[in-house]
Amino acid sequence: MELNTENYSTHISAQFNEELEQIRTQLLTMGGIVERQVHDCIDALLNSDADLAEQSRKVDKQTNDMEVMIDEQCTKIIARRQPAASDLRLIIAVSKAVSDLEGMGDEAARICRHAIELVDEGESPRGYQEVRHIGNLVREMVKDVLTAFARNDTELAYRVAKMDKSVDQEYRSAMRSLATFMMEDPRSISSVMNVIWVLRSLERISEHARAMAAHLIYLVSGTDVRHGSLKQIKKAVKPENED
Repeated sequence: MELNTENYSTHISAQFNEELEQIRTQLLTMGGIVERQVHDCIDALLNSDADLAEQSRKVDKQTNDMEVMIDEQCTKIIARRQPAASDLRLIIAVSKAVSDLEGMGDEAARICRHAIELVDEGESPRGYQEVRHIGNLVREMVKDVLTAFARNDTELAYRVAKMDKSVDQEYRSAMRSLATFMMEDPRSISSVMNVIWVLRSLERISEHARAMAAHLIYLVSGTDVRHGSLKQIKKAVKPENED
């Protein structure tokens, strides 16, 4: 009996495409959970809401489990399908992106812990204005990088990378201001240190969002811009020979 290899190949191809779409969908699902967690941890701090902070902190286990599950699926696809070219880039990009999402979740959980400590101290120390400002930038970055992944939008990914530079500048300015404030009022050191650690976590979430943007640009263009300058990233997104 002769095997119909054409039908067989079509069937395998359809299964493969379904597997690729599944890990991409799971990445975006995990992203939605992390985006909510980042949003809630900032709100919990600014509103002195210990219950919301505790609820958001517990989400970290869910994101950890999702990272392991998606990574296992990526490994199985590579082992079974031996993908090449753009398919392999998709799997690599998803695997690296879920690691960054898990890192965002870890930082959000840290913010929740500091929020609870600040609620227990019963005061709103200096630095909340900086948290609000940088937190809004970071929330926008997380939302935009997930949208970029959903749409394969490299220009939006480039915008996320540009925003990371703005967050870095705002973070350094906030650190200088808070250091000066603690020197002028040593009694504030304990509470302000909690705010400093919150700002540090927000800056790290920004770094993870920038890394995710680089993974997407690699997926679409094949150019690794993880350690590239903004100029190099822009060139990968908009090659000079294109209008």
